[in-house]
Amino acid sequence: MMSNRPGGRAPDALRPLELVRGAARNAEGSCLISMGGTRVLCTASVQEGVPEWRRGSGSGWVTAEYAMLPRATQTRTPRERGKIGGRTQEIQRLIGRSLRAAVDLTRLGERTIIIDCDVLDADGGTRTAAITGGAIALHDACAWLLERELVAESPMRELVAAVSVGIVEGEPVLDLEYSEDSAAAVDMNLVGLEGGTLVEVQGTAERGSFTRPELDRLLDLGSQGLARLFAAQRQALGT
Repeated sequence: MMSNRPGGRAPDALRPLELVRGAARNAEGSCLISMGGTRVLCTASVQEGVPEWRRGSGSGWVTAEYAMLPRATQTRTPRERGKIGGRTQEIQRLIGRSLRAAVDLTRLGERTIIIDCDVLDADGGTRTAAITGGAIALHDACAWLLERELVAESPMRELVAAVSVGIVEGEPVLDLEYSEDSAAAVDMNLVGLEGGTLVEVQGTAERGSFTRPELDRLLDLGSQGLARLFAAQRQALGT
């Protein structure tokens, strides 16, 4: 077991997790997620209509926007005005794909749900936290539609969550914070649905390469972490 992991965490331990529903009173759904030193405010907005390329389909759309506040990091990061950077685009697309996997878009009708994920504090795992918190915001926005009888049944079929895993100092670890992420030999993000299937696996050897047994260990470790995240989501939702 690693003796020098920040905070003395075990390799298979998540950081302290908190999910606060209703953190933004004006949004149809919202969640402030804290995972260790990372905090992300996720809000869900329901809008009538869909992108032009989807009009007439009878189905809705779920998309995401991601931004980092200037002092979410140790030194100021300039705001992205106008054209957004490649990293931001990649993260937005990942969040959108992940959340759509949990939704039956035909139940939504020709409506769009936009999930805005704003990073208040960044200490690693901002994209995975955005997905996990965004799922709560999305769930409550779907419940908002159902309560108002705008849909016949909730468009959200199941919960979705995400977690990071990696190899640090030769050992597989769960839920990396920034100091670990920046030193990891292998860095991977797992997105999964509550039913047990995976939506996305993003894995890269930052230094050298990794073996199939190491990959299997990381997938097992990530699956354990996802199960705990689903339990936390269910507790937050009271279901």
